[in-house]
Amino acid sequence: MVHFDLDLLLIPLVAVLAPLLTRGLGRWVRIPVVVFELVLGILIGPSVLGWAFPSDFVSTLSQLGLAMLFFVAGTEIDFQALRGRSGSRAGIGWLISVAVGVAVGFLIAPGEGAVIVGIALASTALGTLLPILRDAGELKTPFGKAVSALGTVGEFGPLLAISIFLGTRAPGRATIVLAVFLLIAAGVIWYAFRAPQGRLHDFVTSTMHTSGQFAVRIVIFLIAALAFLSIALDIDMLLGAFIGGVVWRLMLRDADEQLREHVESKIEAVAFGFLVPVFFVYTGVTFDLASLLKNPVLLALVPVALILLLIVRGLPSMLAAPVGSKSRDRFSIALLGATGLPIIVAVTGIGVDKHLISSGIAAVLVGAGMLSVLLFPLIGMSLRGERDLVSTVEEEDSA
Repeated sequence: MVHFDLDLLLIPLVAVLAPLLTRGLGRWVRIPVVVFELVLGILIGPSVLGWAFPSDFVSTLSQLGLAMLFFVAGTEIDFQALRGRSGSRAGIGWLISVAVGVAVGFLIAPGEGAVIVGIALASTALGTLLPILRDAGELKTPFGKAVSALGTVGEFGPLLAISIFLGTRAPGRATIVLAVFLLIAAGVIWYAFRAPQGRLHDFVTSTMHTSGQFAVRIVIFLIAALAFLSIALDIDMLLGAFIGGVVWRLMLRDADEQLREHVESKIEAVAFGFLVPVFFVYTGVTFDLASLLKNPVLLALVPVALILLLIVRGLPSMLAAPVGSKSRDRFSIALLGATGLPIIVAVTGIGVDKHLISSGIAAVLVGAGMLSVLLFPLIGMSLRGERDLVSTVEEEDSA
């Protein structure tokens, strides 16, 4: 008799309920669907109802979902946003964030645990912010480009830091190995950028509505190949998935708009219709709520960690604000820059697995990340002023 794990029913059920709740409450308050996925995951998990429990199979699907999330983030990078003033200041802001974050980490966890805390506090959830900016019509504005630059640096920077400081090698050797990986990735990116892609586009088009589905298959292959290379070199798998998204974006750069939209819809269907919700729901299932509830000190630290996110990541993010920004726009950028969750989940998971931080500290940081996704974009976009920024901003950004 075939054993049926209840998780295989409950997690898809939660994935269906989450957007319904988002839609139902949307008339009063806009809450990202990821928040409901996490909260419902906690509800059905061991800490509350005890209906769903961690399992190897769902854990594997969850890791694929996390990889897919970073692949999609790689496809949505706006390289122009990294040029000029906003890009350079976003980079400087992230360096300040990670330095302050690690300093704070030493007060919480010794040794490499401080690096875990520092990376978590210095992250930005690009994949969460881009849909919000897109829906608000902000992606092409100086404000939106500044936030995109912050998100790109706040996601790519932590991935590099994880690969250097949290692998099995010493930081010096890890840096050399990372350089080799980036050199290989740069070669792949160069080929994707320079090689003619006309035949690829034609083949993608011809299989778009057939069982061939070449676009989806090549995306899965890109993720698998670069993730395999990352693992073989003992580099974080998410970096490979992220680079894979960049490569795919370049491969389709010259395709007509209709083809790009069709391919994007299929990739998003696989990502946000299946794998990514599994990751967030399973994160809720494995969330150590019991540690927070049993320890009032840890529970009280969740809002403290949320404030730390705003200070450590949010305040330096204001450096990337366009020239002429109003005070409320600068604070809005600070809130959006401090919105973090996927990297926090990933890096604290590494920390717990390697016994560098306790599950309680991980729960505090993940809880703060969940609150940041719930509150910061909502407040930040509410504070967003009129789009009357100085017109010379775009000229400065393109300089």
